[in-house]
Amino acid sequence: MSGTVVGLGGILLMILLILIRMPIGFAMAGIGFTGLLIMYGGNMQPVIGTFGTMPFSTGADYSFSVIPLFVLMGLFAYNSGISTEIYDTAKKWMGHWPGGLSVVTIGACAGFSAVSGSSVATAATVGTMTIPEMRRSGVSDALATGAVAAGGTLGIMIPPSGLMVLYALMSDQSVAKLLVAGILPGLMLAVAFILVCALWAILSPTSASPLPRASWRERFQSLKGTFGILVLFLLVMGGIYGGIFTVTEAAAAGAAGAFIITALRRKLSWPMIRQALLETGRTTCMILMIVIGAHIFNIFLSVTQITTVITDFLGGLDLPVTGVLFVILLVFILMGCVLDSLGMVVMMVPIILPTIVSLGLDPIWFGVVVVLVMEMGLITPPIGINVFVIKDIARDIPLGKIFKGITPFLLAQIAVVSLLIFYPALPLWLVSLMPR
Repeated sequence: MSGTVVGLGGILLMILLILIRMPIGFAMAGIGFTGLLIMYGGNMQPVIGTFGTMPFSTGADYSFSVIPLFVLMGLFAYNSGISTEIYDTAKKWMGHWPGGLSVVTIGACAGFSAVSGSSVATAATVGTMTIPEMRRSGVSDALATGAVAAGGTLGIMIPPSGLMVLYALMSDQSVAKLLVAGILPGLMLAVAFILVCALWAILSPTSASPLPRASWRERFQSLKGTFGILVLFLLVMGGIYGGIFTVTEAAAAGAAGAFIITALRRKLSWPMIRQALLETGRTTCMILMIVIGAHIFNIFLSVTQITTVITDFLGGLDLPVTGVLFVILLVFILMGCVLDSLGMVVMMVPIILPTIVSLGLDPIWFGVVVVLVMEMGLITPPIGINVFVIKDIARDIPLGKIFKGITPFLLAQIAVVSLLIFYPALPLWLVSLMPR
């Protein structure tokens, strides 16, 4: 049996196992083990050697320590109750804009994303506060739910993004450069979402009304509650961008800073600390298992040389580089309809990245584009995890109406992705200014 057939069979089986909800890490490790056994003709020695060293070498990787520290930072920030102050500040500064509370919701999502790094946490936290108030204020159900679902996707775009860290680990790229590269596209996406809300309100004035304009005194007073989080974001990203910290040191400083902020806000308790540490441990173990399984699966793919076959096939298409890229992104979009973001990163990136490099495209730039495409999967059926988070908050709103509200925001995401494709220097501009 040829390596190409075995490799292709392994990929298809991997997709099948994920679809039936088998844990991704175990599925990849199991297929990798079986595939290597087939490729080595039943010889257990090299297979056992791989399984014996891979878990330790992966867990001992210094860069992996970024993940638990950023997770812990996000949990402390969440428990500090800062989301209420972020929302209040956004309301004072942006509530009088066309779109009213829907624009405020996007601003609150962007602010909370800067410390959470999680799409689901952003959508759930902000949605719990904003959806009831938007509905009471007369904002249409479609706009209210669409704004929260789309705004939640900023959680995996605006640093610190756990998905970007995972992409960096899977593609052997700089975590610092990838996080910095995500800043400008994240802001572009937030602005695009705000424009959608404003245009929606202008074209359909009954969908959302602007709030009364707050005085400048009220606006500046509202900044007091968010000062700590602003300092925390500047500490983490400023330290990384300025070369003061490594990413791991910045993550540790961020976790310590979030702990101090939570303590100063008198939200700290032993049960909360215990719960945050346990949740960090669970999340870290889950991601570690996925990464270990992915590395074993990637060794299997390397032995079968299926990635070389795929690279040659895509490179041989009678298409320009942009055309090949659109084919690759179309595959990501289609797979995003049935796979979650973690599954797509660990499975697809090692397969597709050699093709990206062979086309002369920057892996850092590609990482930003891929994360943006994965954001679409968070709000598109049938997975659309953010949609189901919103549905749990507003159970009386039909799913069809939520998806209807998401459509304009999805078009905005497509527009931003197109800009990044045709102007690849945009996400790399800040990276180019980083200290060498």
